[in-house]
Amino acid sequence: MRIGKTTLSARTYLLAWIITPIAIFILADTLTLYRNALSSVNTAYDRMLIASAHSIGDLLRIENGALKVVVPYTALEIYEADVSSRMVYRVSDASGKFLSGDDDLPRYTGKPARRASYPDLVHIYEDQYRGETVRVAALFQPVSVNDPAGHALVQVAETVEHRKALAQKILWETLMHQLILLAVVTLLTLFVVSRATRPLDALRAELGERNAEDLSELPLPRRPKELRTVVDALNELMSRLRRLLDHQQRFVADASHQLRTPLAVLKTQLQSGLRGDAPAEVILKEMSGTVERAIGLANQLLSLAKVEQLRGRGAKETCDLAMLAREVAVDLSSLISEKNLDFELDAEKVSIQSHPWMVSELISNLLHNAIRHTPAGSRMGIRIKHDAQGIVICVWDSGPGLEEEQRLHLFEPFSGSGRSGGSGLGLAICREIVDAMEGVIKLDNRIEDGVVTGMDAKVILPE
Repeated sequence: MRIGKTTLSARTYLLAWIITPIAIFILADTLTLYRNALSSVNTAYDRMLIASAHSIGDLLRIENGALKVVVPYTALEIYEADVSSRMVYRVSDASGKFLSGDDDLPRYTGKPARRASYPDLVHIYEDQYRGETVRVAALFQPVSVNDPAGHALVQVAETVEHRKALAQKILWETLMHQLILLAVVTLLTLFVVSRATRPLDALRAELGERNAEDLSELPLPRRPKELRTVVDALNELMSRLRRLLDHQQRFVADASHQLRTPLAVLKTQLQSGLRGDAPAEVILKEMSGTVERAIGLANQLLSLAKVEQLRGRGAKETCDLAMLAREVAVDLSSLISEKNLDFELDAEKVSIQSHPWMVSELISNLLHNAIRHTPAGSRMGIRIKHDAQGIVICVWDSGPGLEEEQRLHLFEPFSGSGRSGGSGLGLAICREIVDAMEGVIKLDNRIEDGVVTGMDAKVILPE
């Protein structure tokens, strides 16, 4: 996992994406809680201010046509929250004349609401008093029903430090609980993530302890469901690597073993010619045949290696099987003419997605095999059709067919070497090509009236 130029482990990535959103949510929730706590504190203490204003309003009297009020400070002390809060008041008549209280408290300049049913509307606002922020309740208290000017303005103010201190106390207590909760969630998440990623650590350790040549499958029991797909993919990769390594080792062994024989024969023939054991023309002819067989063997070994190289790689093309079969037949026409064979090509218009070289090599090796086993002057041919089984390529001959003991090692490399002049690699190459194309190949004797009249090499490919 890469972020910028930094590589993060899966454990760190999971922790970051689990804990970070939770921490952001807790921070946002804490800020919201502080605002709500401050609002609740203001609501509670505003009610005390209103109660204080009403208490003072109840003390208003009209004596000798003048508005009078006497407010003992004990009337406010019962509403003070604690020693850190301080309440002051101011009483003014309808004209704004100061009557009682603290003249430094700014007079409220707003107007009362004109509602007959509730003329003593209370206004709550914040103001400055001697350089401090205060919360003020302004009450328009009626004192005479018949006199329109018979009301007074009662203002009660309280410093807000206590309110903020109380809200901050609630905030810090809540924040401490939230941090404890975040720590618990972090530890729990770390534990769960560590437990969840333990199979990955075990898999890494298991792979690290393996021998470099050990490409056996990883065991699946007790693997988490999510990890099974990874293990399956690793096993599939190891299977391909094992097949590739086996093929490479087999190729090296086969090449070193099979090429040694014609080279040894060639050396013997050269020494014989140098000694003059036979005429030079005879020796050169024998050497030419040996070289031709060595070249054919080398080409088939390279073809076998190329099949493995193309397996599952490269872009596939649309291959016209009839056209490819005709091209192969033309290339081998000299061999067919040499044995005076009656060759037949019966091919439907069939296409397949594959590598043209592989299809041509498949048909070429089957046709080589058929030419080699067909007696001179006999019949052979190719049939290509599309039926319920899929795409069928059948190369048939008029040879002696297969013996039962031959079937046991039919597609093994070099199993047929020496019996009919071949190298023993043709059918092995065919099997590798058919396996790469996910098809099926089989060789069956063709029997008519209880007599073997030839052999059918049939390849069935998926559509």
